[in-house]
Parts: sequence; C-alpha cells; structure tokens
Amino acid sequence: MANYMIAKFDEIDAIKCPCGFSRRAFVSDDNPTATMHIVDIREDAKIHYHKKLTEIYLILEGSGDMELDGEKIPVEPFTSILIKPGCRHRAVGKMRIIIASIPAFDPEDEWFN
Repeated sequence: MANYMIAKFDEIDAIKCPCGFSRRAFVSDDNPTATMHIVDIREDAKIHYHKKLTEIYLILEGSGDMELDGEKIPVEPFTSILIKPGCRHRAVGKMRIIIASIPAFDPEDEWFN
C-alpha cells in the first residue's frame, strides 16, 4: 500500500453540507489523520461546531464574514482562520474555501445546538 494519497478535486462529487456544497478529499476508513475539502459557501450556512475537529479555513474566492463564537470577522481571499474544537462558526456570504480538517473529517462530529 502506498505511503501517500492523491486527490483530484474535479473528480470528486460535491455533496450538500451545512455550509453549501463540499468536495471532500482523503476521506477513507484507513485515514484518521486529516482531510481537505473545497467548499462553495452559500449565504445560509448554518452555525455549527465540532467536539474533536480542528479546521483551518483558507478563503479562495469571494468575501463576507466568518462568524466565530458570535463575533463577525470580515474575510477576503487569502484570509486563513484556525477554528478550534468547540468554536461555533459559520461563513456568511458567497465564498469558495479550502478546509483542512484535523483529525480526518467525521460527519458525526457536526453539532448544531
């Protein structure tokens, strides 16, 4: 088995998520380490948090705000945000972002209360 993984985002189907639509790379049972997502944010992203995951957002296109524990922070391309477990967050506006998730993304670790 190879000691690396390769993903081609243009070959990954987009799935609906609380933020809009996400293409998720490196999601597999044998990879607990990290995943990378390209997400197209809609204006109605839902506030959520993770109990285990740390996420690093990188804004690629668009602008708006990141709502982080109730505080709105203006963002634009090449803004990056590290979001620790427990931080309630959402993107507000239309954006395309990259998200690095550490450890690997787990859909059971999305909380909305």
